[in-house]
Amino acid sequence: MGFRIFFILFISCFSFSQLTTAEVPLKAAFIRDNQLWMVEGEKEQQLTTGRHVYSPKWSQDGRFIAYLDGDKNGETTYLYVYDTKQKRSYQPYETIKTRNFQWSPVSNQIAYNAGGVLNVTKIVNGRPKGFVNVSLGVSDFVWFPNGKEFIVSAQSNLLPTGWEPVHLFKVPINANLNEKKIKPFYTIKTNTNDLFAINASYFKWSADHNWVSFLAIPTASWSNDSNTLCVLSSKGNQFQSVGKMLWYEDWMKWAPRENKLAYISGEGRFLVQDKKTKVADIPILNQQKEYTPKGYVDLDLDWLAQEEVIVARAKEKKEWEEGPVPTMYTSLFVINILSGEQKQITFPKSGELDSNPQVVGSYITWYRKGNQGDIWIKKGIDGHDDLWLKDVDITPVFYTSKK
Repeated sequence: MGFRIFFILFISCFSFSQLTTAEVPLKAAFIRDNQLWMVEGEKEQQLTTGRHVYSPKWSQDGRFIAYLDGDKNGETTYLYVYDTKQKRSYQPYETIKTRNFQWSPVSNQIAYNAGGVLNVTKIVNGRPKGFVNVSLGVSDFVWFPNGKEFIVSAQSNLLPTGWEPVHLFKVPINANLNEKKIKPFYTIKTNTNDLFAINASYFKWSADHNWVSFLAIPTASWSNDSNTLCVLSSKGNQFQSVGKMLWYEDWMKWAPRENKLAYISGEGRFLVQDKKTKVADIPILNQQKEYTPKGYVDLDLDWLAQEEVIVARAKEKKEWEEGPVPTMYTSLFVINILSGEQKQITFPKSGELDSNPQVVGSYITWYRKGNQGDIWIKKGIDGHDDLWLKDVDITPVFYTSKK
């Protein structure tokens, strides 16, 4: 009897060791108990204390992590930078209040929107420090891949005759509020019957940088239920409306090489039904194919390979009509968009759900939510499931070298 108990304990300990000590050659920033952490392989390091951290983002060279620090509700947030070389946080400028910032794709500069003013940090001794004004009247923005210009959107105004079109502009990094340097890029003509929007946001470039996707967003209440996914060519001369979807930024992703855009289509703010994975070839020439089986919803996605997409999938709950919104217990499936073959690849226990798939190199990671939130990982779809990070607030942000 004693040997049997010892054997069971030995096997349990061995299994736990295998579960938590898998070698993972990945580097990521994440948030635990509101604080910023960094992990490289199996080595975790806490980077902040006494803060409420939001939205960590890596610089293009991996030296810096920019993040927001604010109140517990995230209503007022300030920009900070953690320097992994000097091992400390600092503010590029003490009074930078923002919710929207982006690293340059080619340097250690940060662009940020502060009350409708687009600013960009200077670089002092290799670090982002200070700032210069770029443009006024900015709602959202994205860097051009060359790091020299921006696409910026301006929210339309309500006139006695109705809403204005949504205007996009091309703004050089050295505009310095000089209106003569800022050029119209594209005007989104809107109407209430087809494409109604007052703003454009969540810009993302295709892998070859020939297209940029974004959401055309209507007025506040309407935007909770439906937004229009659009694409625009890098020269601003080709525009297409792709489909209707909610405003979750991670629900639309470009393929790693070809100009294919995967997104979760569907309207209605509740996630209990009518959320379907589609893939559009850009420019759109043929009818888009829907991959979510009848009776199910997909609630997140990422590309695994050029022909494979991973989705977080749950059964529909059409019977729900009122009361607390039911939890959608998702697990991960992989879809071959050529053959249509689909396969479940994660199997959470009862009361757990798997969401937020992220593919990093040959690894698949996801967020498993039960009594707490953990990050799990596997190498390829047939790899072993391993627990990587325990008790994290949100999914990690991975650093991958652009070289």
